[in-house]
Amino acid sequence: MKPNPFFSGVSRRALLSTLAALPALAGTLLPNSAPAQTATSGGPLPSWNDGAAKQAIIKFVRTTTDKAKPRLRAAEDRVAVFDQDGTLWVEHPIYTQVVYCLERVPQSWRSNRSSRMSSLSGPCFPEIGGDGQVDDARFGKNPGRDVDRMTVEEFEAEVKKWLETARHPRWNRPYTELIYQPMLEVLRHMRDNGFKTYIVTGGGQDFVRVYSERVYGIPLEQVVGTVGGTKFGYDRTVSRS
Repeated sequence: MKPNPFFSGVSRRALLSTLAALPALAGTLLPNSAPAQTATSGGPLPSWNDGAAKQAIIKFVRTTTDKAKPRLRAAEDRVAVFDQDGTLWVEHPIYTQVVYCLERVPQSWRSNRSSRMSSLSGPCFPEIGGDGQVDDARFGKNPGRDVDRMTVEEFEAEVKKWLETARHPRWNRPYTELIYQPMLEVLRHMRDNGFKTYIVTGGGQDFVRVYSERVYGIPLEQVVGTVGGTKFGYDRTVSRS
């Protein structure tokens, strides 16, 4: 996926205001490159620097799982909850689900500079006006009108297909490969010691569940996020014979 000039005309405040319905804009500039860390030792959290943060995590796990410690927690009480965007995977230049949503905006809209903001008030962000202002009265009531008639299975299939082909504009790699290795190690260390790991995110629950088990080792029932309106019904075109 090539860098999209569409983003340059988007109000950062406007996208941040949509956080309750979809992950929002975290920053319009790419972060400076950070020096790569190399594994300094064996054992848990090998890619972490041997500092206070690493030792605090190891100590917490040890004191809550060691039967000889007063802070021992029963297996059913061992729950570790993680945010996702910016914690488990990248959020720059914008959240991945926003990229997915904007990719669904017709190309003709995205190529017209004068209609960049008005395009956001279409299928993906109906609560954003052409001036970049958010209509609070409508916000959250109808996010993403273009998926209203999709079944859960159709949405999952579309997201899966998009994630397999979309590439980050800077790293040219699938978004599901741009995961913070140190955090994967924390997830693994927690599970190795009897903790159930959950994701609780402002992002779309159904979106994250498509890849959570494969990428993080977290099953879909342990992903909690923003949920749009879902209606139960039946397809009148399908024979019931």
